[in-house]
Amino acid sequence: MPPKKAVAAVAALAKSIKNGASKKATDKSATGKKSSATKTATAKKTDTAKSATTKKPAATKDATAKKSAAGKKPSAAAPKTLAPRDEPKPRANISRKRKATSEDKENKATTKKTKADTASQKRKATEDAEEQPKKRAKSETTDSNASQSKVTPKPAARKPAAPKAVTLKIGPRINFAPAQPLDIFVFGEGESGELGLGNKKFEGKKPVQVKRPRLHHLLSAADVGVVQIACGGMHTVALTKDNKILTWGVNDQGALGRDTAWDGGVRDVDAEDSDDELEEFENMNPVESTPAEVNTKNIAPGIKFVKVVASDSASFALTEDGRVYGWGTFRSSDGILGFTKDILVQKEPFLLPESKKIVDIAAGSNHVMTLDNKGKVESWGAPEQNQLGRRVVQRDMKASALRPGGVAFRRGVKITKIACGSYHSFAIDNEGRLYSWGLNNFGELGIENGAGQDSAVVLEPTPVDTLSDHKIAQVSGGEHHSIACTEDGKLVAWGRIDGYQTGLTRDKFNEHNTIFDEHNKPRILKIPTVHEGLPHIVSVACGTDNSFAIAEDGKAYSWGFSANYQTGQGETEDDIEVPTLIDNTAVRDKKLVYAGAGGQFSILASIHSNA
Repeated sequence: MPPKKAVAAVAALAKSIKNGASKKATDKSATGKKSSATKTATAKKTDTAKSATTKKPAATKDATAKKSAAGKKPSAAAPKTLAPRDEPKPRANISRKRKATSEDKENKATTKKTKADTASQKRKATEDAEEQPKKRAKSETTDSNASQSKVTPKPAARKPAAPKAVTLKIGPRINFAPAQPLDIFVFGEGESGELGLGNKKFEGKKPVQVKRPRLHHLLSAADVGVVQIACGGMHTVALTKDNKILTWGVNDQGALGRDTAWDGGVRDVDAEDSDDELEEFENMNPVESTPAEVNTKNIAPGIKFVKVVASDSASFALTEDGRVYGWGTFRSSDGILGFTKDILVQKEPFLLPESKKIVDIAAGSNHVMTLDNKGKVESWGAPEQNQLGRRVVQRDMKASALRPGGVAFRRGVKITKIACGSYHSFAIDNEGRLYSWGLNNFGELGIENGAGQDSAVVLEPTPVDTLSDHKIAQVSGGEHHSIACTEDGKLVAWGRIDGYQTGLTRDKFNEHNTIFDEHNKPRILKIPTVHEGLPHIVSVACGTDNSFAIAEDGKAYSWGFSANYQTGQGETEDDIEVPTLIDNTAVRDKKLVYAGAGGQFSILASIHSNA
């Protein structure tokens, strides 16, 4: 190649190399600017996301606060009786709760819509990108995958798990349920639903102030088939032939074992029959005043009941295999004591784990006793009048009193029966000897020690020596009096007598067995005294200040306080002084086998006949 041409070629090559380097630098600069812009945009986006994320918890907290305020329940307080026309205050809270719930739903709907819109926009952007395909850098692909992973749909909320079935290994049968359906007769005041007749007239008859025994039309022996029944202070518990437990009456502290909420109903105030008397019983809660089954959610399948009992504010049921279920609460002079140490009010049947191989159960106003298959007696509840018959640890009184504890008897004593008065207790051994303990200020224990003294108590089971010549078959206690029947059919009574609670005539009282008041009127019969002139008595029962006795021929006698028709003797100006036959068309031809009484009402039961 000629020298000039070689020089020119070298110069051209050098210029080409220089121009190429310049172009690369320009491209690199542009790429750097693009990267910087992308980085800046990403930073801004991140800052915006952080800002949004920072603000979100505040909104959530506000919504949570609203929901919490709306759902907040009023603090627990002692039950308060509302006037008949008072409006239930919690309804305002319910309205606020509904409003808050509605707002929450709207907020949730808005949130879901926003998320859906965002997802739609992202899908559209992806589709546009696919329409204009281009080769992506590895880093861009990674960023895109990360972005997609962030918007992964939230998994659907789990469905709430079904409640676990209550399981219990049922033991061998040691108790047998009664099988004979009964006709149930009620009488007394009943203005709180204690009679269980609902809040409407039936065949022209009012469901309150029933003056003589009336067949309970809602407890048909053929359809319902009550086989056993028990009266509490203001409620009743019944066991049916198909193993149902029915309750009715006052449910202020859960004694009915079921939900009895009622909104008050709607009534036509312009109706022709809208007088004050009609309004009074129509305002009764029909859910409380009508027999209905207890809540069974805590009762294991296969459980069979054999007996029910009732105290003032609680109820209990004994099973075939010797277990005890209970519900409600116990009360003391200070108010609600509790159902157990950890449960103030038990609103539905609850298995008492401590009770096993129980063969009998009895209840007073606020205490309970059980008897097991080996003759051991246990008690729990309010201990203030020493009705538990055992030591209660004062430093932990609630835990000690509300847990079943053993009642000690003399060595060799075999207890076969138990019974309770309001604030005192009884036990009968296998030889017919009677033991008593608890409150004795009116001589209700049949023991002279302390009778007539305020707050007199007997601390532990003590033989009633004044009845040592009699074999006691059954005993029952009222508030301050007691009665018993002997194995040979005699009726014996003792305790308070100023309201004819014992049914004994004045000639039975003397300075030896009676305490007189300042006006020389008999007040306390401190020594058990036998009635004379009565037929063979096989069963007895006490109300607060009235009493019943059932004879071998199925006839019932009553006496005592009768202002609320609880004796079943009709409308009387005075109390019933002596045992008087209950005789009306409802029970005249019936063979009565049971009598029970609450505070202002009573119940009789007879064996049902198909005739």
